[in-house]
This record gives sequence, structure tokens and C-alpha cells, in this order.
Amino acid sequence: MGVPASTRPRSVLFSVGASLLANLVLWLVGLAAGGSFELTDGGTTTPVAPGGVVMLTVVPIVVGMGLAALISLRWIGVIRIAQVVGVLAPLGTIAMTVDADFDAATTVTLALMHVVIAIVVPIGLESMRRGAA
Repeated sequence: MGVPASTRPRSVLFSVGASLLANLVLWLVGLAAGGSFELTDGGTTTPVAPGGVVMLTVVPIVVGMGLAALISLRWIGVIRIAQVVGVLAPLGTIAMTVDADFDAATTVTLALMHVVIAIVVPIGLESMRRGAA
């Protein structure tokens, strides 16, 4: 069937909503699996969820897709570039999660959250591209 066409704002809102919902469900699963979602750095423990999950899901998607939407008003080809960046950026930043001092359940869950964004954003951008065409 394919990805349906949508307006630029709806595409961004869909991507934010779908990613946030999936990542909050993953957070709950991670909690159930024993994840602490706490980062220890220099003897200081800092919780990273749920506020961090919300912020680090919503802000990058809104900024990235918002820029793509604005630039696409003049140059529709930017959406294809944004799709590549929308996959590579979240997958590339998994390394930072793995390097951080998290327990195993938290590390796996946070890495999966990056994968969610890498799946949802290109789909949202494709919907945007089809709607703009």
C-alpha cells in the first residue's frame, strides 16, 4: 500500500507522536526489565527518564523535520537528504548510549529508542514528500 501523503505539519506531528508513544512504551518495558534509567557520573546519579526520554525524542524530531519542512518549501529534494540523516543520526548516537554508565536493561532500552526514531522519521518524511508533490 505505501506511505500516505500528508501535509508538512501533520507529518511532523505524526512522527513526534508515534516516536514518543513507542519510546514511552519501551521505557515502561525497560523499567519492568529492571532498568534504572539512571546515569552515574563522578559519583553523582542522574535520572534520565521519563523527562529525558520525552525531551530527547521530541526536540530532535521537531528540529530536524521542521527544518526539512521549511527548506522543502523551496527545495523538495532536501527531504531525501533528511531521510538519510533521519536514519544515520539516531543510529550513530547509539554509541553514546552504549558508552554511558547505564545498566544493561537501560542501555538496551535506550538503544531501541534510537532505532524507533530511525524508523519513524523517514516514514514521516516520505509522507511529507508525497504530500508536497
